Amino acid sequence: MPATAKRLRPGEPFNAILPRAHWRDQRDLMERPFFSLSKACRIVPISYRSSDVQIHVVGKEGCGIATIWDADILIWATSQIVAALERGLTPSPHMRAIPYQMLQDLSRDIGKRQYILLKQSLDRLQTTTVTTTLRSQGEGANLPFSWITDWHECVTRSGRHEGIEFTLADWLYRGAIDRTKILSLHSGYFQLTGGLERWLYCVARKHAGKQKEGWRFSLRQLHHKSGSISRYSNFALAIRQIVQRQPLPDYRLTLIRAQNAELLHMVPRLARPVDTQ
Repeated sequence: MPATAKRLRPGEPFNAILPRAHWRDQRDLMERPFFSLSKACRIVPISYRSSDVQIHVVGKEGCGIATIWDADILIWATSQIVAALERGLTPSPHMRAIPYQMLQDLSRDIGKRQYILLKQSLDRLQTTTVTTTLRSQGEGANLPFSWITDWHECVTRSGRHEGIEFTLADWLYRGAIDRTKILSLHSGYFQLTGGLERWLYCVARKHAGKQKEGWRFSLRQLHHKSGSISRYSNFALAIRQIVQRQPLPDYRLTLIRAQNAELLHMVPRLARPVDTQ
């Protein structure tokens, strides 16, 4: 029986040690510009506006905006929470994790450098400030939040390290426990090395899904939705290079010319590429 198979006392952390949970992410995070797509420190804020959604993301100077690789921790946490709920267990936004297990689950190397990078990711997730009109109902709507409100290493009096604890933002946790806001991810997502191709996979997963005809976006639309600070010409070139490589798991990309616009067509490779939820 997993260590999580019990009722949590108030304030008690959820021990996120469920083995190899199926990967889950939140629909609201999968197509919009919540994260930097570059590993370089991004200080320029992300400002996005569409007909019904506004997003503003700010990073701390010297730390930068949380990246799409940092978001792997949030995917991991969401996946653990959903897996716990599916097993009838009690999750919590206050989570305890073993870094070794987390890195192993995310298919990352195990070593001192990776532990340092993990801590840096947690710092960026805590110091990045997000304001959005998404889910803007009820008390606290539109108030700024950070992806995690706090984190720390767990060390005994004898100096033995027993993992880390972190607390997810209420906005994020409420999305994780709402199955209507969850989609599954292919494990190959974590092998994608480029920020843009990772984001494109998320866009394809949300919009193309299992639809036989797939989904189309103009490159102009994608440039706006990505929050990229690169020039459109550079962005379009990067998309064309990704189309040539075809790196996305479960989806094939094709460029189409239509009405003086360049469109990216995302089509599932298989009839049932991934679970709906």
